[in-house]
Amino acid sequence: MSASTIVKLQDVRKTYQMGSVSVEVLRGISLEFLTGEYIAIMGPSGCGKSTMLNLLGCLDRPTTGQYLLDGKDVSQLEDDALSAIRGAKLGFIFQSYNLIQQLSVIENIEVPLYYQGRPEEESRETAVELAKMVGLESRLNHKPFELSGGQQQRVGIARALANDPLVILADEPTGNLDSSSGKDILNIFANLHERGKTIIMVTHDPGIAQLTTRVVRFCDGEVESDVRR
Repeated sequence: MSASTIVKLQDVRKTYQMGSVSVEVLRGISLEFLTGEYIAIMGPSGCGKSTMLNLLGCLDRPTTGQYLLDGKDVSQLEDDALSAIRGAKLGFIFQSYNLIQQLSVIENIEVPLYYQGRPEEESRETAVELAKMVGLESRLNHKPFELSGGQQQRVGIARALANDPLVILADEPTGNLDSSSGKDILNIFANLHERGKTIIMVTHDPGIAQLTTRVVRFCDGEVESDVRR
């Protein structure tokens, strides 16, 4: 059975107003991403990578054009509707981890489930399973400041998986890690890909991009190249 389209962008443009000046950051992007693809988005600083990730993550809207996520046009939805889609269908992994410092490992993983109103017992069970999956079963009650950078990113990955997302979005997920911790995180990504997860990752590292199944390169707000392997 062929993979289905999970993300479709049709002539997406994003313009920011800087005083009296309009700055077009994305210039007519048309792309389709399939279920189960492992995609690297690359390009020089200022080329539109972060803006693209924000649009894909329903953190922002395109100025014009269509964004279909799982067949639904989300390009012009109101904030509440976008927030609901983020909570139900998307998982985010950040370069700076974005963990809540006052919460333990297990509580950080439970945060998305809390916002979905899941029963407490079910949430705890899911969070424990995810902590085991990323190798943190012995650290459940530790706070982020008691963990290494690699361990904090593992918490971030587990949290991103808590809602069983359709798409995982990662922004330079190994950018703050040493090479050994980075390799561990990339091994987790490889395992997620093998399990059929759709991963879209912004990276500046060609070595990391080589581990993915598709590389989309941006330049000046446009798709410069799109290569599947």
